[in-house]
Amino acid sequence: MPLIRPFAGLRPAAGRAAEVIAPPYDVLSSDEARARAAGKPWSFLHISKPEIDLPRGTDVHSPQVYAKAAENLGLMMRKGILARDPAPCYYAYRLVMGRHAQTGLVAAASVAEYDSNRIRKHEHTQTEKENDRVRQIDALNAQTGPVMVAYPAAPEVDDMLARCSAGAPDADAIADDGVRHSLWVVRDAGIQARLTRAFDALPALYIADGHHRSASASRIAAARRDANPRHTGEEYYNYFLTVIFPHHQLQILDYNRVVAGLNGMDAGTFLARAREQFSVEASPVPVKPTRPAEFGLYLSGQWYRLAIRRELIPANDPVARHDARLLSDQLLGPILGIQDLRHDKRIDYVGGIRGLAELEKRVNSGEMAAAFALHPTRMDDLMAVADAGKVMPTKSTWFEPKLADGLVSHVLD
Repeated sequence: MPLIRPFAGLRPAAGRAAEVIAPPYDVLSSDEARARAAGKPWSFLHISKPEIDLPRGTDVHSPQVYAKAAENLGLMMRKGILARDPAPCYYAYRLVMGRHAQTGLVAAASVAEYDSNRIRKHEHTQTEKENDRVRQIDALNAQTGPVMVAYPAAPEVDDMLARCSAGAPDADAIADDGVRHSLWVVRDAGIQARLTRAFDALPALYIADGHHRSASASRIAAARRDANPRHTGEEYYNYFLTVIFPHHQLQILDYNRVVAGLNGMDAGTFLARAREQFSVEASPVPVKPTRPAEFGLYLSGQWYRLAIRRELIPANDPVARHDARLLSDQLLGPILGIQDLRHDKRIDYVGGIRGLAELEKRVNSGEMAAAFALHPTRMDDLMAVADAGKVMPTKSTWFEPKLADGLVSHVLD
């Protein structure tokens, strides 16, 4: 069983991509999705967020929501908005956001290789979120949310992807957020075979974004395998939808923290406590950390640059030395008393796409007492954590740009 293989993708008909593509299902609330899809009958949000076509207040996990997704998908296929390629293909996929560009391969990746950890994880998943994706996939008989994956250094693969994406794209659309999504269909059997062999030679792949989607694909595969007395391993359900990028092209933005309250301290006392573990220097301008183990702090209208004392940085543990963990272990926990980073209501997380101005806004409004700007996670660090079989600290990676839902889907027949 190969690590990846081509598949017959379900995708927008020629000239329809701009009408169809939508943000990932998990970055919009139901209200935001309803507003985005207003006046857009073919937006993929009608499939990925189908509650927008049901009465407000409908439980998003109710059977009628998943049934509505299947109904909407069937309608878009019958109307010719979505069409399936007649033969298995690979697809080169380029994302351009401002000056940043990344080109990857849309492929069906082996669930067995995911289960054996050759396709490596760096996050825990939540059962409720997995259950939602399992129901969605079962209802649609398709995987419509691609998993963003990285491959380690492989110049041969880089070169092949560059050649596959050299001509005019088969689909080209600019999304609402200004990100350009371009797709090239790779139909040539010889090129497909070379890509398959090149990826088979890699030691591992790394999930960047989409842990719940990949975990749900594994569950679907296990259930369908158990229910199929003629299971061969070649069925489409043995693979899941991925877009695989060179690790050096992926862009991780900072994932920042805001906290409500200073655990009963005033600002001066809090800064004095922080100086026990950090050097603290006031800054006349907003502080965007330029290296690991450095943090920006916004407190009482003033920015500070914090640098953790070097002797407090573990030497060999890729998780313990991560900035998010250092901040938690040396400040959020012992000084502010925030131990449960997933459930404590005193802490919230702000993606770097919103900029440092969002941190100032949250504090200046009085909603939060302080904000911390972090240095972005490096892909090498993420891969080291995955290779060690460990998980990253909570809310430590924010990938931009995001993949589009609807550009290519993987049908499981």
